[in-house]
Amino acid sequence: VTGAAPLCRAMARHAGPRLPLIVKNLIPTLSSVFDSQRITTTAFFAELLNSNVVNDLILLETMMDSMTGRQKDPCMLVRMLALRGLGNIASGSPDKVRKHGAKLLASMVNGMDDKDDPHNLVALEAMSSLSKLLDHVEDRDIQSMLLHIAIRIRPFFDSEQPELRQSSIALFGNLTRFSDGDCEVFFEQILNALVTLLLHLQDPKPEVVKACKFALRMCGPSMGCEGLCEMFLNHLREERSLHYGEFMNNVCKHLMQKYPEMLNRLISTNLFYFKSSWVDIRAAAPMFIGRAASILLLLLHLGHC
Repeated sequence: VTGAAPLCRAMARHAGPRLPLIVKNLIPTLSSVFDSQRITTTAFFAELLNSNVVNDLILLETMMDSMTGRQKDPCMLVRMLALRGLGNIASGSPDKVRKHGAKLLASMVNGMDDKDDPHNLVALEAMSSLSKLLDHVEDRDIQSMLLHIAIRIRPFFDSEQPELRQSSIALFGNLTRFSDGDCEVFFEQILNALVTLLLHLQDPKPEVVKACKFALRMCGPSMGCEGLCEMFLNHLREERSLHYGEFMNNVCKHLMQKYPEMLNRLISTNLFYFKSSWVDIRAAAPMFIGRAASILLLLLHLGHC
């Protein structure tokens, strides 16, 4: 599998005219009884889809159908590589993603729902590939699946595997771009995710923190609170260090002024993190509750709520 990428790049560059015959001869091995043959061929096709040469040689539909057909393969690695190939179309033939958007999105959703994936490697590949495809799909194609995807990826935000946390949170941020048509429904998903995203700004893994910053910046415009949106844009830039306590104090002010009824939801979500395996997140949860509650009490006392 590791040799597929350099081999494909070399063949795409130097063996273009021979590729149709090579692809034709390899397709039967996708049905081989030997896992190793199916894995190697799927890896080769997946990397080949990273190049526009498959589009130039009118191979795209054939190879895309081959990758789609591997989604129920008994071998988990084959299923994962097939999704990688479908995601690579965003790089190799981005103009074709729009045409085949519904089919590609359905494949990614199926991958996230893979039931025989104990380590969630297929789901991880599906989320990563979906993020790549989103720049090129029609809004109407993704909007019909938006809620299902948001609900499906939510448990991964707290996965013990940092790659799953990073990929799912980044994907959630990307999904917010498509929420306009069904704003009320997706707004609920943003509110449900908000506490988790704010707490994971204290995640021990920098790549997860980076994903949280991105997701919160993307969520900001949908929050209906200009002050909160500006805070996310200004304080959560990738290169900027964050004074977490001061930041959360200001976040709580905006949240309790705009959504005082959110306090119960905020408390119940934070309580879940009192037993978090991550020390900094475990410490951030009670601080979050304390600051939100005290600010709301002050606002009520002053008659601002």
